[in-house]
Amino acid sequence: MRLRNIPGADEAVAASPYCIRQPEQRKGAWDSVFQNHNPIHIEIGMGKGQFILKLAQRNPEVNYIGIEKYTSVLLRAIQKLNGLEPGAAPANLYFICMNAENLADVFKNAEISRIYLNFSDPWPKERHAQRRLTSEKFLALYDKILTPNGTIEFKTDNKNLFDFSLKEIPKAGWRINAFTRDLHHDADMIQGNIMTEYEEKFSSAGNPIYKLIASR
Repeated sequence: MRLRNIPGADEAVAASPYCIRQPEQRKGAWDSVFQNHNPIHIEIGMGKGQFILKLAQRNPEVNYIGIEKYTSVLLRAIQKLNGLEPGAAPANLYFICMNAENLADVFKNAEISRIYLNFSDPWPKERHAQRRLTSEKFLALYDKILTPNGTIEFKTDNKNLFDFSLKEIPKAGWRINAFTRDLHHDADMIQGNIMTEYEEKFSSAGNPIYKLIASR
């Protein structure tokens, strides 16, 4: 699917107080950005921001950083915050416009407590397997930035990507703590679930949602 370019998106993202510019300069100093020592959770490929915004509103004791590489998509998340009542935007949420391949340039070792991967690009062709966010390549990056007890939470509607992840994650030396092939009918794993825009769309069409939780 071709991403529609939105004129002025680059400039709007650069000017937004919710977006961190030159995030590599914050490496190891994110506590100073949030002005506290709370744990940091990140969402990679945050899309239009519904998931991470609701998380931040629900959990003020956690700091959240949403990562999205496309300004035309990130702009939609910024507009969500701009549309809130004055003073209602959560102080525990910031965005970064960047490619996930650069995570280790932005976060130091053991700086992140949890990583969310929601409805990531499945990259269906085998020659593109290492571009998948649950590939060994990216798991090696997560290994650098996650705390020793850090976790990855992954949701998708793509069965092939989920099957790939169930094999790839243990192969990379990680442990799958829990998984389900039908999240919305799993009484345990559905607890506390926040739906993304994609999740609402896919589940309303009757598609099962797959989820796993992994740690080292």
